[in-house]
Amino acid sequence: MANITILGAGGWGLAIGVLLNNNGHKVTMWSAVEREVNMLLEKRENTVSLPGIIIPDEIGITSDLESAVKDRDVIVMAVASSYVRATAKRLKGLVKEGQIITNVAKGIEEETLMTMTDIIEDEVPGTDVTVLSGPSHAEEVGKGLPTTCVVGAKTEKTAKYLQKIFCSEVFRVYISPDILGIELGGSLKNVIALAAGIADGLGYGDNTKAALITRGITEISRLGEAMGAEDLTLYGLSGIGDLIVTCASVHSRNRRAGMLMGQGKTMEEATKEVNMVVEGIYSAKAALKLAKKYNVSLPIIEVVNMILFDDLSAKDAVGELMLRDTTLEHPELLWTNGDV
Repeated sequence: MANITILGAGGWGLAIGVLLNNNGHKVTMWSAVEREVNMLLEKRENTVSLPGIIIPDEIGITSDLESAVKDRDVIVMAVASSYVRATAKRLKGLVKEGQIITNVAKGIEEETLMTMTDIIEDEVPGTDVTVLSGPSHAEEVGKGLPTTCVVGAKTEKTAKYLQKIFCSEVFRVYISPDILGIELGGSLKNVIALAAGIADGLGYGDNTKAALITRGITEISRLGEAMGAEDLTLYGLSGIGDLIVTCASVHSRNRRAGMLMGQGKTMEEATKEVNMVVEGIYSAKAALKLAKKYNVSLPIIEVVNMILFDDLSAKDAVGELMLRDTTLEHPELLWTNGDV
């Protein structure tokens, strides 16, 4: 049995807490939001982020960070990506050397272009920072529906340790050394999911969505390769797997926000209606900056940025994508018969 604290009591954090509790581990949930803590203590349920999932009595609930992270085997960072740095900063001096911290947030910091694990290492040096990602909506994990993810770690020893902790009959975990690829896939798919939602909001069909998913993973892998990530990772669970579920699922907040924008709402109106953090909005600008830094073409991500921040209408955005110069699907594949 491992002693585990989860930082962040939103839907994903709670779903992981239920999973780990069911796996026989001692679990503590921490939140900086007092009303969230009070709700969980009173109702044993987060009626906003994960309604219908009752939190077992064995799981501790607290807002005291120092007691929550002291002498833990694993700390899971489950706050929204925009709060990862601030939360990690608070861990300084509270955690031991070599502490395993598993990040499950998905995003890229706009100002620094750091991934979430980079941020945690920057703020809490000397810790063993890892990542868990994949196609895993909290609503389904909380209900115990079969799900598969991947853990990324610097050493095989840590990866196998976490694999054993998280694995169950309904939650299968693979392991990988490619932390960067896992994080890029998890972050950039949210931007493509906004585009998929916009297409849904405009009333487009399965053909459109298939094109967005297929060309979307091409853009993700193009940037990932330029940054040193492995193609195999981006065509795996944390890349195309997560992309498919986020573009298609009714649980996807990024798809839903995009759908509302496709129906004519502004970004602000859409995020207010979703009433949860829409990670793709935070990652979109960072993705575009990375594209410029590494000199790669990301047309879908560029158009999403234009819709979000430059007042391009969703309908006009389709024209931006469809009327671009024609090209080869795979430039590396050439004819060999000599015809021009």
